[in-house]
Amino acid sequence: MKSSRAARALSPLSLALLISQAAIVVTGGAVRLTGSGLGCPTWPECTPGSYIPIKNQAEGAVHSWIEFTNRLLTFVMVAIAIAVLIAVLKAGRKDLRILALGQFLGIFGQGVLGGITVLTDLNPISVASHFLLSTILIAAATSLYSRRKAPATKTRIRGQINSYSKVHLMWATAVIILGTVVTGAGPHAGDFQAPRLHIRIQVAALLHGSAVVLLILSTIAFYLRKDISTLTRKRLLVFLIISLAQGAIGYIQYLQGVPELLVAAHLLGSTLVWIWAWQIWLSVQFKEMEITR
Repeated sequence: MKSSRAARALSPLSLALLISQAAIVVTGGAVRLTGSGLGCPTWPECTPGSYIPIKNQAEGAVHSWIEFTNRLLTFVMVAIAIAVLIAVLKAGRKDLRILALGQFLGIFGQGVLGGITVLTDLNPISVASHFLLSTILIAAATSLYSRRKAPATKTRIRGQINSYSKVHLMWATAVIILGTVVTGAGPHAGDFQAPRLHIRIQVAALLHGSAVVLLILSTIAFYLRKDISTLTRKRLLVFLIISLAQGAIGYIQYLQGVPELLVAAHLLGSTLVWIWAWQIWLSVQFKEMEITR
């Protein structure tokens, strides 16, 4: 009885975990875009001698609470990750144990990376590492959610489909990584004193944009293959639509001098692009798994 309840609980819990992993990326971006990256200048404390913003702190109080609120969201994610792990264990899903445990450990690792980011005064390499770990956790959460109802069954890859899926995922990864380079060279550092990457923003944007074009072309080439499954084709179409919209937002924000709202929209778009890129890979590697059910 308990195992059946735990199995049913996996659907809402794993969905909540996936949403929270994506949401923390967006809220982390909000911290940076509002210049609140050092609102809590120490770690694990927020201010020296206090784990919460000081009530009578006048200067920078808003930035402190923005950063502190983002830190609190991590505890929400920890609670969800623990609930998922318990549900996986009670449901007897041995195939999901590593994924569930990895979520808990990964969130702990994010806390450590977050501390390093603060202690290095928002060094762009630390900020990028913080974001890239989130993409790994989002991919794992996507896999966990897609396999919540039944263990995944590996497919027999036919022809060049496997190569196409790997190339597609590779370009999606390159786009994400180069996006962090643009961020590290751009104006929204999270604090006016934060260091920047020694690369011209124009060069970083050109590299990132070129990778986006190659990703879109590889998506079209993949979609035109006749030997892909219906599920893969549907996901490629959705991915193409999201990628084109994301590319348009990126181009407009570059022309407009990267205004905060467009940057936030672009950050949300990058999360959606990554989730759908991973779903495409899953649909090729494993038998039909309809993640959106």
